[in-house]
Amino acid sequence: MSDSMRVREASTEDVEAMTDIHTRARSAYYTVGGVAAEELADVAARDKRKDRWARVVRSPDMTALCAEGREGRVVGALAMGPPKDADVDASVYRQLFQIHVHPDAWGRGAGGALHSAFTDRVVAGGFASGVLEVWEANVRARKFYVKHGWGADGGRRPGPGGADYVRMRLRLRFG
Repeated sequence: MSDSMRVREASTEDVEAMTDIHTRARSAYYTVGGVAAEELADVAARDKRKDRWARVVRSPDMTALCAEGREGRVVGALAMGPPKDADVDASVYRQLFQIHVHPDAWGRGAGGALHSAFTDRVVAGGFASGVLEVWEANVRARKFYVKHGWGADGGRRPGPGGADYVRMRLRLRFG
């Protein structure tokens, strides 16, 4: 973990910051991937993201984490929990649902710190592997996950802008 990043459990007081980070990050990568900016500015969609983050923070089955920069500002958010796909064994896998980093903090270690926290929690929970979905047109995220050992498993579902979400897996321990 970067010396300037601290990862901690998220609280209800972090929901607004997490929603803002999620909104800014997704706008940045979807715009680069070819989705029109107008499609991303929907206030109702932002409100839904805020409600989802609030549910994740309160859920006993989910984990929400924040990355704070040196100045104590929340610059990243993570959501993880049991896998959502029926063909993924919940006794083996934990799903990384989201890592979002404020675009102003990209490349400063928040994503890596959050990813390390995810893998630490997966192993500490007795699980062997992780699973996630990444938008195919989000080249930056795909490179990040490959660099951290993730590989596509063939699972796909339709995503925005004509690009699919691609499912990836990460083996953390063998048994």
